[in-house]
Amino acid sequence: MQTKFLFSLLFFIPVFIIQTTLVQFITWNAITPNFILILLVFYSVMNGQLYGTILGFVYGILFDLITGGLLGSAMLSNTIAGFLAGYFSNENKRHMYFKPFNFGSIVLLCAITASIIYSIFSTIDFSTNIITSIFEEGLLPGLYTSIVAIIIMYFYPRRKLIES
Repeated sequence: MQTKFLFSLLFFIPVFIIQTTLVQFITWNAITPNFILILLVFYSVMNGQLYGTILGFVYGILFDLITGGLLGSAMLSNTIAGFLAGYFSNENKRHMYFKPFNFGSIVLLCAITASIIYSIFSTIDFSTNIITSIFEEGLLPGLYTSIVAIIIMYFYPRRKLIES
């Protein structure tokens, strides 16, 4: 268990660097994919709900501390996303959940939830109504993140997932 957690933290470092530096090049109308959330959902589905919840907390607090954002906003949103993704952890159905469309659907659910929670705590804009805010800051980034997750899972070798 400790080596799995250590590997997931080691994979966080390059994904964090990509998220904070290179994602701006694939941003579309201020909508960015969340690569950290894709990694979190991957580990949550692979290792279970408790593991995903703790890992979401750690990823979120590290993200908040390093980027200097509002402390607790990414932590709360990633913790809830890891908890949600952990519901789909089942050894017997793992091969089914890691198919590109199924994994993209799980990422869509978690990304929309995490984006809405993150936007509630980090951006306070009283000039827009709540429906527009949820659509622009919750649904669109979640959809973009799930499309990127589908592309990533399409190229990920499935044999490694079945053997794990």
